[in-house]
Amino acid sequence: MASSGTTATSTTRLSGGAAWQETRGNGEPALVVRDLRKVYQGGTEALKGVSFDMPAGDFLALLGPNGAGKTTVIGILTGLVHKSSGTVSVFGEDIDRHHQAARRHIGVVPQELNFNIFERVIDIVVNQAGYYGIPRSVALPRAEALLEQLSLHDKLGDRSRNLSGGMKRRLMIARALIHQPRLLILDEPTAGVDVELRRGMWDFLRQLTAGGTTILMTTHYLEEAEQLANHVAIINRGAIVADGTVKGILSRLHTEAVTVELAEEKAEAAATLLAAYRPRVVEPGILDIEIDSKATIGPAIAALEAAGIGVKMVRSKSGRLEEVFMRLTSGEAA
Repeated sequence: MASSGTTATSTTRLSGGAAWQETRGNGEPALVVRDLRKVYQGGTEALKGVSFDMPAGDFLALLGPNGAGKTTVIGILTGLVHKSSGTVSVFGEDIDRHHQAARRHIGVVPQELNFNIFERVIDIVVNQAGYYGIPRSVALPRAEALLEQLSLHDKLGDRSRNLSGGMKRRLMIARALIHQPRLLILDEPTAGVDVELRRGMWDFLRQLTAGGTTILMTTHYLEEAEQLANHVAIINRGAIVADGTVKGILSRLHTEAVTVELAEEKAEAAATLLAAYRPRVVEPGILDIEIDSKATIGPAIAALEAAGIGVKMVRSKSGRLEEVFMRLTSGEAA
């Protein structure tokens, strides 16, 4: 929930002097979704009473398997899908009663590329500003600053069809930000982007949130959600099955995953010895085990050493969000 208290103002400044201010800490949530339902023609129930909140300045990852309802949620937020029932407000503006005001708060980066491939890069961004009544004299330097931030400044005059896949993704982000939205919605923003470009986009998104922009992102890269998001909402079969901080979601496992690297290639023998710890052999000399979140690794290590199996290294296992995601979406109790 958004916290109340003294109002603070932060400024995000892009190269070239474009700047805007975002009021934060005034208690107004960025997004409030209540009992959202959608039944498509033919009776398919895509959403079954979805509810969640986003504080201003938050970064929320909306996760779920294919067909879970993520795209339907985003379609409703952006006006592309008509909801069957429920309410949605964006910075206090109801999307039904104050349609235009609510939409002006939102910038959208869709999953599919949807710009004119024969248009120049700079024109795609500047022309988007025109839809929001932004004069060209303001839009042009703002677009140049955004494109420089996204490492596209040397492509300003290029036809968009000549860009790589990663560049096209970044162009869509620049277009979505040209009217300086308070809420940025990203639908699979790094799909098809190589690792290096993905990391660069992560850094840019962190800068946006640090400057006060609220971000709602869907992604199938759960590492991406762990790295970027403050909060996570997991949707499955049209319903929210988990909603909270990343740390809070992970606490549902009640166990800690640990990777044990042995001094010798005796992982099979170690797994037999540590059967109570749900072991999984990764390599001949490495295994993963699970310990109770309130316990320590000590007894497991002592048992191995007592059996003459030396331990070279112990480390916490990453990717825990993927594990809890699989448990929740497969119906297994976490």
